[in-house]
Amino acid sequence: MTASTMTIYDFPKGPYPTRVRIALAETGLDSQVRFVMVDLYTGEHKRPEFIRAKNYSGTLPVLELEDGTCIAECTAITEYLDALGEAPILTGRTAREKGLIHMMSKRAELELLDAISVYFHHATPGLGPDVEHYQNAEWGFRQRDKALRGMRYFNDVLTTQPFIAGDTFSMADITVIGGLVFASIVKLPVPDECEALRAWYARMRERPSVSKQPAFN
Repeated sequence: MTASTMTIYDFPKGPYPTRVRIALAETGLDSQVRFVMVDLYTGEHKRPEFIRAKNYSGTLPVLELEDGTCIAECTAITEYLDALGEAPILTGRTAREKGLIHMMSKRAELELLDAISVYFHHATPGLGPDVEHYQNAEWGFRQRDKALRGMRYFNDVLTTQPFIAGDTFSMADITVIGGLVFASIVKLPVPDECEALRAWYARMRERPSVSKQPAFN
């Protein structure tokens, strides 16, 4: 795999692109891709030409392979990248590891990251009037409260283990990091009582794969 074979359609400081950027760094592939900026605030990702050619869902990031195949969704992209090495390091090696990592990563999406995304798009100005054509503030605030419950859940998890899915850093940790990046964007603080989650996040931000990301700089 060389620099000319993979392209990432990207918005560097976005929480979802940050997930894939961390995965690239963890797998040592970050220098082997070409990044193409897609401007979320002008709705470039929602334009018909992008949806037709790159991603039907109109979301970022998107991984494009040399043969033109496009892979969207952070989990799918991470699985692909992790499979390029000699052995997976982010998605689990045994059946048990794979199951736990995928379960916790999905919970992190449902209970934290995606909930904050709904809050952002519905109960804040979001990406602005040119992109946010429909907003339901009540639904947005309900999802904000769900995200706060999610933070408390992951705090409880981290009181008994060092990482989100067990004893090693994984895709599940990356998903929670993405959620907390988004929380910072919408100024939704982690509750003071979530000491384990706060300590974990401080430790995660010291990882080279995380600290180098545009979202933290």
